[in-house]
Amino acid sequence: MPSPASAQEPALASRRSKITPERAQELYTAVLDLVRESGYDSLTMEGVASRTRCGKSTLYRQWGSKPELVVAALHSTRRTLFSDIDTGSLSGDLREAAQAVDAASGQDTALMHALTHAALQNPDLLRALRSTLIEPAVAAIDAMVARAVRRGEIEAGNPAAEYVAAQVFGIMRARPLLEGRYADDAFLTRFIECAVLPALGLPSPPPASQDSGT
Repeated sequence: MPSPASAQEPALASRRSKITPERAQELYTAVLDLVRESGYDSLTMEGVASRTRCGKSTLYRQWGSKPELVVAALHSTRRTLFSDIDTGSLSGDLREAAQAVDAASGQDTALMHALTHAALQNPDLLRALRSTLIEPAVAAIDAMVARAVRRGEIEAGNPAAEYVAAQVFGIMRARPLLEGRYADDAFLTRFIECAVLPALGLPSPPPASQDSGT
């Protein structure tokens, strides 16, 4: 005997087929933009309907609730901040990662900050946030570190190696709390040079020399 969930699948598929993939992507883009602009708590189905000129009843019929809609929107945009970074050195990779974070501060970084608190209260939202934005970026940083180990830049047993991603994401999260602004390229680069690289046994560039006035 089929389970209640499996019995509902054909009806669910039929219900969701009324919105084309292109239209769904427009809705997802609008949802994530609204989250970036005002935060998850301020997001409403009415606001999405107004932004997208879509009936509120259609949104509820298609996704059922705000959390389900946001989860679907997240799953529509799986990507990493650090795709295709491979400069040939760990310090170069991490400096390019800092530039990528700066470039994405209005998009992925803003989205992660806007959803973090709500995600901790909603397991489905947390899983979606991790799988679409956080885990791909962590995997990319871990790959940078693994390449550095293979090249002999850092020792395989260095205990700091497994915490590089946590350091980068931690400072991205901490700076808005401490200073009210995102971690930009210059800030992240100095953090990497002064905190991350030394822990890995790599040299830190000296501070920029002061202008002598000559």
